[in-house]
Amino acid sequence: MSKNKPTLVILAAGIGSRYGGLKQLDTFTPEGDTIMDFSIYDALQAGFGKFVFIISKNIEEECKEIFNKKLEGKAEVGYVFQEIDNVPPQYLNPERIKPWGTGHALLMAKDEVTENFAIINADDFYGKEAFEIMAKALTEMDKESYHFNMMAYLLKNTVSDHGFVSRGECQVDENNYLTDVTERTHIEKIDGKLMRKDDNGEFIPIDENTIVSMNFWGFTPKCFEFGGALFEEFLKENENDLKAEFFITSVVNEILKSDNASVEVLQSNAKWFGVTYKEDKEIVKKEIEKLRAQKVYPTNLW
Repeated sequence: MSKNKPTLVILAAGIGSRYGGLKQLDTFTPEGDTIMDFSIYDALQAGFGKFVFIISKNIEEECKEIFNKKLEGKAEVGYVFQEIDNVPPQYLNPERIKPWGTGHALLMAKDEVTENFAIINADDFYGKEAFEIMAKALTEMDKESYHFNMMAYLLKNTVSDHGFVSRGECQVDENNYLTDVTERTHIEKIDGKLMRKDDNGEFIPIDENTIVSMNFWGFTPKCFEFGGALFEEFLKENENDLKAEFFITSVVNEILKSDNASVEVLQSNAKWFGVTYKEDKEIVKKEIEKLRAQKVYPTNLW
């Protein structure tokens, strides 16, 4: 069913400490839809043929119960577990409670992914058009290619009014290719202005039109050649840091250093929204209501 159709990998193993609970499975409509439901619906419409959920073991039954039923007969489904102990034994730390980050999750998906694929966050709403653009790019891409891509968003459209967010700040050349991406772990709206923390913890301004990554990447299976050794290095340096995370942006920067690989930046006018904080939930519910009123989505997705 999914032969040559792109795969969608969904990052759903995070804990959501700032949200206060499992935002991946929180519902945003009277019918009980999660944000993931809208992404899956959009991706199916756009032509994706397989869905791989990266989850922690403690939500396995719930996820299978919800998504196997919805996708039966429509697409293939796979599950990958991202657990704290999915690391070489010498780096296990019994005190750690947080998964090792999105870059680690990406590396975990290797055995489940055989086609070109996109990877997204479970708790971000990317918009119908973004999936259509990504599906087209992935369908046209040779599986042996080292040409990857990323869906870009403007920073001002991706911040919360209720606290800080982390975003990948992107440098893009005149041909729309990514030259560098820096994980900014603290961007906040202060007195109406966007500010980020620098390496010393001081707040400095950041342009609201900065291009950022929302973890919507398009890869061929060749991407798994990158990142493994880097993660091992990261573990060596951070084994005692209980909060250190290995991001997809670290893998992407390694890709950018390679002579034979590139990352094209795709632009979408689709409006992004998401939940970092509990207070974001009402905004997301209203945005979804608007889209349903405009008939972008049916009342019953499934």
